[in-house]
Amino acid sequence: ISVLNTRFRLRINSSTNLVLQQIEREVRMQEGTCKLLAACSRKDQALEASKSLLTCNARILALLSQLQRIRKAQILEGVGYRSDEKLRLNMYAESCTGKLSLSDLRIPLMWKDSEYFKNKGELHRCAVFCLLQCGTEIYDTDLVMVDRTMTDICFEDTIIFNEVGPGFQLRAELYSSCVVEDFPRAAPAPRRMSFLGGSLGCSSGKKIRAAFESAAACGNVSSGGGNIRSGHVPPSSLQSLGPKYNLLAHTTLTIEHVREGFKTHDLILSATEDSPFWLPLYGNMCCRLVVQPLCMIQTVISGQLEVKVTLPFDILLPEIFNITSLLEFD
Repeated sequence: ISVLNTRFRLRINSSTNLVLQQIEREVRMQEGTCKLLAACSRKDQALEASKSLLTCNARILALLSQLQRIRKAQILEGVGYRSDEKLRLNMYAESCTGKLSLSDLRIPLMWKDSEYFKNKGELHRCAVFCLLQCGTEIYDTDLVMVDRTMTDICFEDTIIFNEVGPGFQLRAELYSSCVVEDFPRAAPAPRRMSFLGGSLGCSSGKKIRAAFESAAACGNVSSGGGNIRSGHVPPSSLQSLGPKYNLLAHTTLTIEHVREGFKTHDLILSATEDSPFWLPLYGNMCCRLVVQPLCMIQTVISGQLEVKVTLPFDILLPEIFNITSLLEFD
């Protein structure tokens, strides 16, 4: 039991330091993106910077959620709590992980006949991208401009997630922003002097708390998702930081959705037709979803193999060669 407790504490401390370093890096990225967004003078620059800021805020919220779970485990360890939860954490850490790849992402559109075939009505253009999250790994696709001349939203990106467990949940979110000719210049965000109590320290706690308020504000405006929410009212300047992306649709993929070839998955629509960022989605998403367990490409166990010969050697020899092709000997 003492060995198990020691391993558990070391894993918790290492995870805490790693998450704090990742949060600090994302905080610096967030500050730089806000400065870049405030200096944008072109529409395409503002759209790209706003997309980067939304992705950065999503990563901060995911990392803070993970930090909250780690701190909870530390508190339970401090009061001497050990039960199935600790055993589950240790067993899960030793379970086989793998790589998850998503590619050839296509989302079909369903325009009205008068819009697509007769080219009537006001030209409706939106900037669209997809946000993919699996645990604390979050990636975004390239930005795609969509109008009524397109029948599908096509993302050519290949997204790879590393060290994914067998119980993974891959959340795909489609964001859209209505493209206008004149966009408002972003106002620089004021410095927020607040503290995140606990053992993070004065400097780190101040930066992380400020980043959390900014990320939560962006999450409340854009998607309404996330595991952590702040009761603080977002500053008005935060809500005027360039173009706004809104959640258009989303879905969650698990290991049951992994199949060979190009497959279709259902989308959950989050917008109505009267929304300015709305697009006529068909309600499906097509993609290739592939998983490769690391045990297929890495040595899992190696050592000496003792073979008890009970058959003639010339009969057993081919079977031994079949075994040695899968195992590594000292």
